Amino acid sequence: MKTYMQKTAEVKRDWHLVDVGGQILGRIATQIAQKLIGKHKSTYTPHIDGGDFVVVINASNVALSRNKADKKVYFRHSGFPGGLKEIPFKKMLAEHPEQVIKLAVKNMLPKNKLRQLRMNRLKVYPGDKHAHESQFNYQESATKKK
Repeated sequence: MKTYMQKTAEVKRDWHLVDVGGQILGRIATQIAQKLIGKHKSTYTPHIDGGDFVVVINASNVALSRNKADKKVYFRHSGFPGGLKEIPFKKMLAEHPEQVIKLAVKNMLPKNKLRQLRMNRLKVYPGDKHAHESQFNYQESATKKK
C-alpha cells in the first residue's frame, strides 16, 4: 500500500461559514484552525497547504469560559523600554472583535512558513453580514446539480 501525497496543483479549496455567536473562543478556534490546515480532508499532507477558506461571522458575540473575560489580557511590546501595551479582553472585544478570533486561530496554527498563507484564507466579520455570499451560493448550486 502506498502513502498518498497531495500535489499543490491538486488542492481543491472549499468555503466554510462559521457562526461563533455565543460559542467558547478556544473550542471554536481549534475547529477553524483544522479547516485552515486541511486536517479534516482525507488528502491531508503536512507540507502542502491544502486547507479551505473559512468565513467567521458574529465575532463580537464570542464567549470565554468561567471568569476569563475579566482576567484575560493581550500583551504587545514595541521593543523599546517601557513599550509594553496591555489590552483587557473586554476592551479588545468591544473595539476589535475580529482581532480576538484572528489571534486565537493564529496561535493554534503551526509556527512555520505556511502559517501566514493559512491566515490569509481566514475572513472574520463582527456581525452577521459578510462579503462572500457569492462563494457560498456557487457552492450550493454546484452541489444541487449533481
